[in-house]
Amino acid sequence: MKANAVIYARVSSVSDRQDTARQIQDLTRYANAQEIEVVSIFEEHISGAKKNEERQVLTDCLEYCTANPVNYLLLSELSRLGRSTLQVLRSLEILHEAKVSVYIQNLGLYTLQTDGKVNPIVSILITILAEMSNIERSNIVYRLNSGRANYIAKGGKLGRKVGSIKTEERKREEYKEVIQLLKKGYSVRNISKLQGIGISTVQRIKNQFINS
Repeated sequence: MKANAVIYARVSSVSDRQDTARQIQDLTRYANAQEIEVVSIFEEHISGAKKNEERQVLTDCLEYCTANPVNYLLLSELSRLGRSTLQVLRSLEILHEAKVSVYIQNLGLYTLQTDGKVNPIVSILITILAEMSNIERSNIVYRLNSGRANYIAKGGKLGRKVGSIKTEERKREEYKEVIQLLKKGYSVRNISKLQGIGISTVQRIKNQFINS
């Protein structure tokens, strides 16, 4: 029986500057080369700094993998799986309990061995890499805060530009039905289908009006 896989792709920006197409294309190409059937694709536009509980598509992806006979979850990088070492390890634990092996493309590694047991070397490596990613994220936050403080010290002013509030009000009115569905607990994917708009658009509205 042919092995199957799920692809999860994420980028931080909700704008057109980044998209998940490259990740999906590369992972699909790899799956085809290994004769692995891709049965579902999950893509998300959300900051990697967000907690996993705030990442609806990742949650949906993990639920799909554990509720269905899935052999592999394909990722471009380990950081796609969580913002901290603990969150990455927790996501892996959920998947491993369901016997789902995670393939990390930039490392060329699977987290489970062919006998279904966790690869101990990969486990150690993942912990180190996840922690390094966490440290780098902390450094980025430090640099941003330092730059902001320096800007203020030189007389700069923070806050929204004139007109941005009106723009936000127009967007709130335009997407009021989406906001209402989000408040009722509907998933981003379901709202996208109900309203006939892109998942990234729904996620952007959620970030702006619900999570902020």
